[in-house]
Amino acid sequence: MLGHMVYFTLKDSSDESVQRLIDSCNEHLSGHPGAVFFAVGTRVPDLAREVNDKEFHVALQMVFESRKAQDDYQVHQRHETFIATNRDSWAKVRVFDANLS
Repeated sequence: MLGHMVYFTLKDSSDESVQRLIDSCNEHLSGHPGAVFFAVGTRVPDLAREVNDKEFHVALQMVFESRKAQDDYQVHQRHETFIATNRDSWAKVRVFDANLS
C-alpha cells in the first residue's frame, strides 16, 4: 500500500476558506479507484506538544492499494480539477508519500 498525506496551509485561514477546501477535497478526491482509505479534516489546535506541526490548516490522508493506483490518481481528471480549482488559495502544500505494510 501507499500512503499519500497532504498538508495545506491556506492564504486565508478563515473558517469559510478551510471548509471550502474540505468540501472540494470531498468532491474531487474521494472515491478514486484503488483508494482504500480517504479522510480530510483540520488540525487539532489543542494538540500543541513540541513535536506537533502547527503550520497547516487542512490535512488530507489517503491510502492506495498500490503505487499504480496512486499514480493513476495523480493524473485523473478529478484530481487535476481539484488542483486547478484550489491552487490559488494555498500558501504552502506539503506532500508525504510512504510505502505502507
